[in-house]
Amino acid sequence: MDQRPVSEGGGTPNWHLSAPTNTKAQGLVVSGFANLPTGRALFLEFGWKGVKKKGGGAWVEALRKVAQVTDADGRDPRAVAMGFTWSGLQKMGLNANALASFDRPFKEGMFQEDRLRRLGDRRGEDWQGTVIPGGPKWSGNTPLDDAAVDDEARAFDDREEIREQRIKTPVTVHALVLLYCEHDEAAEAWCEEVSAALAPFEVTVSHHLPLDLRLDKQGIAREHFGFADGISQPIPFEEGTVVYKDGTEVPKDYWNGVPLGEILMGHMNGHNEIAQGPVVADGIGNTSGLPEHPKGVGFKDLGINGSYMVVRELKQDVYAFWQSMRAGAAYIRERDPEGSAHVTTTWLAERVVGRDTHGNLLCPLGGTIPVENNDFGFWDRDLHGHGCPLGSHVRRANPRDGLAPTPADKQTLLDAANNHRILRRGRKYGKTISVPPTPDDVDRGLLFICLNTDITRQFEFVQQTWILNPNFAFLYDETDPLIGPKGTMTIPENPLRRIIDVETFVQMAGGEYFFLPSMPALDYLGSL
Repeated sequence: MDQRPVSEGGGTPNWHLSAPTNTKAQGLVVSGFANLPTGRALFLEFGWKGVKKKGGGAWVEALRKVAQVTDADGRDPRAVAMGFTWSGLQKMGLNANALASFDRPFKEGMFQEDRLRRLGDRRGEDWQGTVIPGGPKWSGNTPLDDAAVDDEARAFDDREEIREQRIKTPVTVHALVLLYCEHDEAAEAWCEEVSAALAPFEVTVSHHLPLDLRLDKQGIAREHFGFADGISQPIPFEEGTVVYKDGTEVPKDYWNGVPLGEILMGHMNGHNEIAQGPVVADGIGNTSGLPEHPKGVGFKDLGINGSYMVVRELKQDVYAFWQSMRAGAAYIRERDPEGSAHVTTTWLAERVVGRDTHGNLLCPLGGTIPVENNDFGFWDRDLHGHGCPLGSHVRRANPRDGLAPTPADKQTLLDAANNHRILRRGRKYGKTISVPPTPDDVDRGLLFICLNTDITRQFEFVQQTWILNPNFAFLYDETDPLIGPKGTMTIPENPLRRIIDVETFVQMAGGEYFFLPSMPALDYLGSL
């Protein structure tokens, strides 16, 4: 999970974007705004019917007068980020050809039935146990694309009974505004100011979450389960663009380096290709602030220095988590009274996560790798998972070189893993539970936010192929023990292994794919 700004192992300084890119990209790209502990997520709905032919972006300009979106050129006393769903851009009146130029996952939306299946949220007519009872509360409610409703647009003659159905949520989200400031009183007053500025334009806050990033007495940001957060982020690099604070260039980090195009459109990605983004025909609207597209004559680049923002509201059942860990530890001690004195509730919970509660990576023989050291591989340090279990959350989320079949394949597998990295920018929401946890009715969890330029290859791949893969790393019929469905988890330990039951601790309450525009693109959208 993921609160702090990027600061990687070995004391590596935070990375920045050099001019002029730092004034083009939103500040969320380079910072989690750790100096601003209080936040608000405002999910906006456009109240007008149909598509606006003119003035669909007027609300953007009104909002920016009271909540100016923050660029990436330095620290600000308060900060703002903003993204749009496909359905939101459509209602604002963005040209149909421009809408069609977005990547397919964004155009289909997170709630397209195949995507829901890949993400483990729904199968057929049924929501899975990793979704809140009754189904999610909000989404972009993206309409079905042509291939889903037009027989002539289909590649095959599908039978009527397997036609795709539109899956809708009670609340529709057209845009997301993230506010960051110093304390709750200021945040509440700011929210009221934003709501008042939007009201004349028929834009309302359909859902909101209070976001929190507060350090404990040890200076550690913790998510609701009690574990250190914001650990192990990718480090982007690009010659002349990604720099340290003193202006020196950030080199490619061997373990965690990713080309900037994995995070920002219009830059070289991990496949030595320019990360593609949307375009708009020159002259359709006020395109004067957008750069010419390098490969499209007559088109302006709407995507450059923007990104796709994946957002999922993940409700955490903290009491159930610790009860399950307590029951699992007791079960092991009862079955092996002589060889399991070290198996405590916390010991088991740390194996589920893969790190201790302070963020140090678990290693064999009881050792750890300090949280500040992120330069390591699993092959040499813990090949068989006797420290950090093979199926733990940490290892599934970023297997590094641990999936290599032979030593000769370590580099290949590390490079392959880094081609699926995502930049996390989420925060927890809801009141912190008591210690020890007791059942309550408080809604708490994580507003998961990540940035990537290829939703299919990055976020969806991680979720489907690593997090929810039942045969990950030679395991059988197991998924992520922290954020996956109810099942089992194997913990390798000499001489054999231990297997425990795990419940469902995290449930999706809403989600969608958003376009995080650059500052010039935001200007353009405001001119619609």
